[in-house]
Amino acid sequence: MSIIRAGIVGIAALTIGAAATAPAQAEPLGDFYKGKRITILVGYGAGGTYGRTSLLLGKHLGRVIPGNPTIVVQHMPGAGGIKAANYAYNAMPAQGYNFLMPPEMSIVSELLRPKKVKFKTKDFTWLGRVFGQNTTVVVRRDTGVKTLEDAMKKQVIVASSGKGSPTFLIPTLLNALVGTKFKIVTGYKGSRKMQHSMEQDETRGVALGWTAWISAKPEWFRDGNMSFAIPLVQSGFKRQAGIKHVRMIREVLTKKEDIQIAEMLASASMLGRGLVLPPKAPERLVAPLRAAFAAITKDKAFIKDAYKRGLEVDPIDGAEIQRRVNEILAMSQATVKKARALIFPPRKKK
Repeated sequence: MSIIRAGIVGIAALTIGAAATAPAQAEPLGDFYKGKRITILVGYGAGGTYGRTSLLLGKHLGRVIPGNPTIVVQHMPGAGGIKAANYAYNAMPAQGYNFLMPPEMSIVSELLRPKKVKFKTKDFTWLGRVFGQNTTVVVRRDTGVKTLEDAMKKQVIVASSGKGSPTFLIPTLLNALVGTKFKIVTGYKGSRKMQHSMEQDETRGVALGWTAWISAKPEWFRDGNMSFAIPLVQSGFKRQAGIKHVRMIREVLTKKEDIQIAEMLASASMLGRGLVLPPKAPERLVAPLRAAFAAITKDKAFIKDAYKRGLEVDPIDGAEIQRRVNEILAMSQATVKKARALIFPPRKKK
């Protein structure tokens, strides 16, 4: 069993424990946050799952932080969330009044695109996540491609927002490790534009988080054999509810190093939609803020509001995320170099 998959065990117990100790840990924060404002920085626009989750937390999280601070959301889109993460790491005030909702691809970006990244993922202090989602490759049914094996024999044009996105990384990894024949077309702005390109038959598939599929296009997957689209494979650590019949990428691989590369990309499903403190934030804030985050993800009003917004609630405690981030980043440099060469091969000299 890999160290990453082993880390899944005990998440629920850790989260419940953090929530149970919230009152004792959180009491000193009352004066610190009373009458103050917390800003959540998001590296994406307002309409997607990052924007909706940040607004959800902005509405509810202040209720469980002692002192009941006001929480506002600020957007800084750019470079797949990297622009905001770079800012948070290097320039965000660290007194405890500023949080970041980091991109789910933080670990992947740090390891595979080091020239673009100006942060160290392990140096952020993770407070917790609301939910994670497995990136799922979906194709139109009329492609004739019904299985991953079919995609090894027939080319499928898939949409992508850019090279830092799972919409590019996942199909590229599958092409390199499994032998699929996905042809990737980049430049689409956002999941809705990519889904629309499938509807218009400009492209024939795309790799998106499963929440993006079921919140925007649930009708595509109804009616069994008469459905519009088919999920082929998913990236994560465990099969996602609703598509448990669909294989994980790591389940179709045999080499240990290849499985580690797949798990590196699967880290996106673990990080999901959550919050971090920037480096050098006061250490005394960490335990009570983690406890508050764990408490709100069990709050009935919060959960009800999440589902109204088309979001899930599947939390992981901040301390557990921190531990697993460190484990993934301890991957050997040889494996990282192989992943980089497979996904971003050097250009051939003319």
